[in-house]
Amino acid sequence: MMRYLPLLAAVVWSAVPLPRHRCAQKEAQQSPWFQEAAESTGLRFRHFIGATGDFYFPENAGAGVALLDYDNDGDLDIYLVQGALLDKGKSLKDSRFPPPSENWPGGRLFRNELVPSGKLGFSDVTEQSGLRRDGYGMGTAVGDYDNDGDPDLYVTNFGSNVLYRNNGDGTFADVTSEAGVDDSRWSTSAAFVDYDRDGDVDLFVCNYVDFTVQGNRQCSDASGQRDYCNPAVYQPLPSRLFRNEGAGRFIDISQTAGTTAAFGRGLGVACADFNGDDWPDIFVANDGSANQLWINKRDGTFSDQALLAGVAYNANGKAEAGMGVAVGDFENDGDEDIFITHLSQETHTLYLNNGKGSFHDSTIAAGLTQSPRGTGFGTGWFDYDNNGHLDLFVANGAVYRIAALRAEAYPYHQKNQLFWSDGRQRLVDVTAKAGPALSLSEVSRGAAFGDVDNDGDIDVLVANNNGPAHLLVNQFASGNHWLMVRLQGVKSNRDAIGARVAVIRQGHAPVWRRAHRDGSYLSASDIRVHFGLGMKSSPLQVVVVWPSGSSESWNDIRPGAVVDLREGLGAPWVQGK
Repeated sequence: MMRYLPLLAAVVWSAVPLPRHRCAQKEAQQSPWFQEAAESTGLRFRHFIGATGDFYFPENAGAGVALLDYDNDGDLDIYLVQGALLDKGKSLKDSRFPPPSENWPGGRLFRNELVPSGKLGFSDVTEQSGLRRDGYGMGTAVGDYDNDGDPDLYVTNFGSNVLYRNNGDGTFADVTSEAGVDDSRWSTSAAFVDYDRDGDVDLFVCNYVDFTVQGNRQCSDASGQRDYCNPAVYQPLPSRLFRNEGAGRFIDISQTAGTTAAFGRGLGVACADFNGDDWPDIFVANDGSANQLWINKRDGTFSDQALLAGVAYNANGKAEAGMGVAVGDFENDGDEDIFITHLSQETHTLYLNNGKGSFHDSTIAAGLTQSPRGTGFGTGWFDYDNNGHLDLFVANGAVYRIAALRAEAYPYHQKNQLFWSDGRQRLVDVTAKAGPALSLSEVSRGAAFGDVDNDGDIDVLVANNNGPAHLLVNQFASGNHWLMVRLQGVKSNRDAIGARVAVIRQGHAPVWRRAHRDGSYLSASDIRVHFGLGMKSSPLQVVVVWPSGSSESWNDIRPGAVVDLREGLGAPWVQGK
């Protein structure tokens, strides 16, 4: 039976105590900052690539993850995307790696039992949820497309995609056909975005390359051994933009919107207002070709401004192997900066925004070239120590055989990385200090970010290609305060996807964050907006710029809680006053 939260008024304070003490800073340096909790909490899942020795290109690309409160009980549940056999002419006995012994086949939904039990734990509820459809899964997008208060789920595949409508009773229905959002090609990352600000979310879907099992190319590494191909041997596919028409229907407007005027091998997508005009734009990271920055022209069309904006190529004028995307206000100056993950022989690239949609490659200045790099995929800005500055996580895993691992059955594993922001626009690699959970060497792909245990700090969910999923629970005992904001749109889309939220404190510049689920790689994160506040615990002013264009403020907000804000119930707010 479903467990519903009551209808939210203007502000509802969650009884969530501060989980950290100021005296625990020294302890944080001695204890693991993140605890791997998947196995101990019942999150038992292993990704299956179905490799039969033919090195089919999709095998080492997936998969993604999603954090969503599907049952509206106040804690984050988990959806994990699964692979399958690609060659229908073969059977499981032909696979080089066995399928999982449990939670198989197909993607899996795990319900978080934190509410009401008070203890973090997960139960596999896939069968009763109706999310039972096999396919070669890639990624996820989460959004309330029908504005009924329940998060819906879109799953991309190598092959037909699936839109699952949340029925609000613990079950989902496959509504792909009636909604008109299928794509039978190789889709990767996707994002819900209200690009036309009409109050419901539309859908952007990245497509990768024109690969078929029948057209599989034979490629090899420098030693002549068979290996996965470079994406350049396959033709890129254009992405698609579906406009939400209401009544459960979408239409493909990619051509009329102009988003097919340029395209590459799309792997990562994030939607934000990059040029400060209060309309959502779309950034696409392409693998081995120029990125796209689709600037919203506010008339239903887009223009690719990536080259003029300085984000099509790196500072050397080269296209890189764009995979994962993290968008956030790294500088705390009120605009959205872009971070993209690439191959280990390239750089992970940081583009800083001047506030008007023009970017500068600040990779070297930020210190990102000073530590060893893996091949990055899932990534995200998150304030792991609640000090008010956005830190960075990168999920790594090679796509070509690593020479030193040549004797291993799956020689692509690398360590993930954690970067700490020093508050002066530099990122310091602190992976070695973070504990055993980040010292694992695996083939990581998707990553999602959210407060899974509801203790006020951000945890990380990681999917491993041909390996187990990991839940990295944040244990960093900083003693810093925090605030979590959960929004409910009325004139805006129900999730308030795209809203900008600020905390304002006396003597401090406003700190802006964005309500979003997109970004990273193939994954969907917690929609709640998190703020690290440092050591001060005084009441705050919270400002929301809603996707509809209106702005409101709430005063005397207390830190250390989850606060729910509904559109239309705050005081009018004008920037600068």
